[in-house]
Amino acid sequence: MEFKSEIFNNACLDIGNENHLHLLNIEEIDSRLKTYIDERLVSVCEGASGTNLDLVKERLIDFLKSKKESTLEMGAIAEFFAHLYLTEMGFKQEFLFLNLEEGSIKKGFDGYYSYSDEEWIYESKSGTASTKNISHKNKVNESYNDLKEKISGNVKNNPWHNAYNHASHIDVGSAEDIRKNIKLLSEGFTNKQYYDIKDFNVMPGSTIFLEGNWEEIKSNDLKSEIDKLVENYKYKKINILCINKKSVSLFLDYLHGR
Repeated sequence: MEFKSEIFNNACLDIGNENHLHLLNIEEIDSRLKTYIDERLVSVCEGASGTNLDLVKERLIDFLKSKKESTLEMGAIAEFFAHLYLTEMGFKQEFLFLNLEEGSIKKGFDGYYSYSDEEWIYESKSGTASTKNISHKNKVNESYNDLKEKISGNVKNNPWHNAYNHASHIDVGSAEDIRKNIKLLSEGFTNKQYYDIKDFNVMPGSTIFLEGNWEEIKSNDLKSEIDKLVENYKYKKINILCINKKSVSLFLDYLHGR
């Protein structure tokens, strides 16, 4: 796989055996990125719903407003930009970013994707630059461990059941074989048949919000840290996504037309 964005300031580094480290630097929402968000926002949030762009923006504004005093606002924005990037890279969303029935961010896995004939599970962790011990290395590790816990059954809810419900939604348009596979995983999980992360393609992600300041990811330093980190990981294949984003307000300003 080769990944080069026409929209984002990105780099994709080979970490061996068809595995990759994706680095994104989002300092601003320029005209090119704004146009791309306009084109993709409805499909990322609601699939092929055909809903008006401005209406979906209002739904997002209302949701984010309700979560403003918690980390959920930041986490939702981090996830959105990861989904935006991954779909540009050719990954197909097998889920809806928003639960249409609840008007809330989906639960379970943060993302379930297909790429060619492979299925991928995405998990995202985010934080601000002022957080003690914040680093992409630590956030990637949190994401990986969260995936491992969910896959191995160390959670209260069945994440595969949620993934199946999303993949079965008419506006997602998931292929029958993908729905069947997730359904089998969900049924096994219900019957306390848990799984090993080594048998899955995983995408742990990290987003750091720089609170209005700016610094690009130091790619060589981070790659060295990630190379050491993944030596202890188990996976079928892995794509790691790290994002520096200037501020939470970048996306809020876009939604409000500022």
